Amino acid sequence: MRIVATLALVAVLSGCAVSSPFEATPEEAAAKAYVPEGPPKLTLFTMVNNTTGAGGHTALMVSGSQQVIFDPAGSFQHQLVAERGDVLYGISPAWVQAYKSAHARNSHHVVTQEIVVTPEQAEIALQLVQQNGAVAGAFCTRSTTAILRQVPGFESIEPTFYPVQLMEQIAARPDVVMDRYYEDDEGNVRDGIVPAEG
Repeated sequence: MRIVATLALVAVLSGCAVSSPFEATPEEAAAKAYVPEGPPKLTLFTMVNNTTGAGGHTALMVSGSQQVIFDPAGSFQHQLVAERGDVLYGISPAWVQAYKSAHARNSHHVVTQEIVVTPEQAEIALQLVQQNGAVAGAFCTRSTTAILRQVPGFESIEPTFYPVQLMEQIAARPDVVMDRYYEDDEGNVRDGIVPAEG
């Protein structure tokens, strides 16, 4: 029974790919830093299967002294985006849209959950994602919950391997703004990456 459950878990989480073998240097990542406008925020991205409602991938955007996406075991790669330890650097609003567009297709949509936080919370989250390192395949949600639980105000997040379970925990918060993004193209994440301007 345990083997069957493990295989089912792997099937559900197959959207979490193996991390990129291409690693930016600290200098390359720093050179790409993008400082966002507006209040500090944490934004959870959940890729949801349009047919089954199951989660395919989890990622966390931190908007603090710079804006990055923690894309654990993710497939989003572009030569204009520096990636180091599963953290994507240089994430301007155009790259946020490119990230969502790459994941939204006829099989999946992207749920965005945005929470305004204090500058201190954002910097703690930024340090945690930068220190975490690359994540093994199928551990995208588990690693994200582990990071969130260390941010003050998010300690009640329960560990889980399932993207939709984390999404539902975040949806229960009174301070969350939620959106769903759909596209109708075919292919996979890398097929859908369009270079962003700005």
